[in-house]
Amino acid sequence: MTRRRVLAGLGGLAGLAACGRVATPTGEVEVPAPQPGTPDPRPLTYGGDPAQYGVLHLPPAGGPVPVVVVVHGGYWRASYGLELGTPLAVDLTNQGVAAWNVEYRRVGAGGGWPATFADVAAAVDLLDGEGQKAAGGRLDLDRVVLLGHSAGGHLAAWAASRDRLPDGSVAPEPRVRPVGTVAQAGVLDLVAAAEQGLGGGAVIDLLGGTPVTVAGRYALGSPAALVPATGPVVCVHGDADTVVPLDQSQRYVAATTAARGEARLRVLPGVDHFGVIDPGHPAWATVREEVVGLL
Repeated sequence: MTRRRVLAGLGGLAGLAACGRVATPTGEVEVPAPQPGTPDPRPLTYGGDPAQYGVLHLPPAGGPVPVVVVVHGGYWRASYGLELGTPLAVDLTNQGVAAWNVEYRRVGAGGGWPATFADVAAAVDLLDGEGQKAAGGRLDLDRVVLLGHSAGGHLAAWAASRDRLPDGSVAPEPRVRPVGTVAQAGVLDLVAAAEQGLGGGAVIDLLGGTPVTVAGRYALGSPAALVPATGPVVCVHGDADTVVPLDQSQRYVAATTAARGEARLRVLPGVDHFGVIDPGHPAWATVREEVVGLL
């Protein structure tokens, strides 16, 4: 598929995603109406695969704006895509923040180890180049926050720890370094997640083996093994989450604290796994507060 054909198809997707509702595993989430004067979402590719793209959302014209990189969840599987991040991206744009909603190759569609990881790294780095060009130079790349839900929380926290990877492994040295990260019910300790069988073996599918058979991949791919991250990490997690247990966030914060890094946990009473990605839910207001605070 040519770059031109990919961009043409994504242009239609971006337009559709900017209005209406988005399906989640437990129902539908309404996409907020953008503020008057908001530019159309801009699709950009960072590779030749149809999944190697993102959609850049910009607020109405003005001076330099901070950026939030939105990474969707779905246990790294191809069943769900970046449409899950669209309501969050639009809401953030309405707050005067640029949002870079990224897609990546997922398990069952060319993803897994190390492709999924390399894609997220490349998508973040695109901001320092094609992303900045598409934004007309408006992006303040000294104020970038990574935001991810569930498996996306894993990928966001992992991307925030790229400085800790050995040279030449998985992804190059980062060109964009975040000032902080917010993980929404993130899968942050892959060893524990694999042992617990989360997502019906999703971690083992992602890394191509168990913590025993491919221990090196877990060491390079688990955020809890790469602490501390660049900048503080805030874990927001509902205590009624039955998809990703609260102890995933607790383990990460404990590991970061032991490594003399900065991480903290905000527990949301009665909130399930998906409340944190619904702009109409009070849980999202907490997430947004943390994001804006880091910016």
